[in-house]
Amino acid sequence: MPDSETPAADGKRGPARERPTMKEVAALAGVSLKTVSRVVNEVPTVDPALVTKVRAAMDRLGFRPNLAASNLRRGDGRTHTVGLLVEDVGNPFSAAVHRAVEDFAAQREVLVLSSSLDEDPERERRMVRALVDRRVDGLIIVPASSDHRYLVAEQEAGTAVVFVDRLPTPLVGDAVVTDNREASAQGVRHLISAGHRRIAYLGDTESLPTARDRYAGYRDAIREAAARGCVADPGLVVQGLRTVEAADAAVSELLSGPDAPTALFTSQNLVTIGAVQALHRTGSQHRVAVVGFDDIPMAQVLDPGVTVLAQQASEIGRLAAQLLFARMAGDTAPARAHVVPSRLIQRGSGEIPAA
Repeated sequence: MPDSETPAADGKRGPARERPTMKEVAALAGVSLKTVSRVVNEVPTVDPALVTKVRAAMDRLGFRPNLAASNLRRGDGRTHTVGLLVEDVGNPFSAAVHRAVEDFAAQREVLVLSSSLDEDPERERRMVRALVDRRVDGLIIVPASSDHRYLVAEQEAGTAVVFVDRLPTPLVGDAVVTDNREASAQGVRHLISAGHRRIAYLGDTESLPTARDRYAGYRDAIREAAARGCVADPGLVVQGLRTVEAADAAVSELLSGPDAPTALFTSQNLVTIGAVQALHRTGSQHRVAVVGFDDIPMAQVLDPGVTVLAQQASEIGRLAAQLLFARMAGDTAPARAHVVPSRLIQRGSGEIPAA
């Protein structure tokens, strides 16, 4: 079987060098193998002079400890890693949650292993298995699945699990969520207060719990204002929008109709971006009002600025991490859902009055 290869200084590839061993480190440092093992495992009683000598030998040889094997030998079984599964690491909301979790974990010298789920339940289960197989100490999940009973065995085995953005079903577990229904109703009421009566709803996939809650909030506000002339027109509702392009096309079609809306409520950040893009392309940005759920990049520098219901993604991520680490430390309090309220940020687009 041919040797694996590594790049050489002249650009050619040669045989890969085997990783240095603890025995080689011990020989170079002039200490016992047991001393090297104690330094690698950060045993606090090792003489500082020996620690310095061993670490110098490690650096010289390019030695890297096998943390997986080391963790298996630890008395507490901890690996100092946690898993984070989000919808899409490239999405601004997911990225903010990720950074908050990462910052919280880094302060405690814990590594975060993350992956995107792309709203795929099978991928969720597969990624959970992969992380559990790597003995992560806990999991934070933005769930794609609607059935989380597959996690019961992991919970019973001691793996801490916290859900973000959506509640687990039918599993009982900690969760950190946004006030989706009430915040959406607040956003639509804001448009109604500016005189709008034909307000379009641009929604995500209907099977998602967050999408259902946000649409319910839209309906709540429209129903409340029926006596003031608000129209519950099915033709103003477009759902199943997952991309900027799809939202752009949906808004363009709505604006070209005979009974075009005077305002838009967009249910997530990619949909908001697509809607704003369509309004600017058609020159309608100062005529058609917009309130979006989730903040979007550069929202404040557009003309007009984009009014949003901003989820406090960083606070959601921080709270999820705090709950997870508490569970990992032995907290046995009953699981519950924590609701982080959204904030209405008025920047101009949501304050355009009805013509």
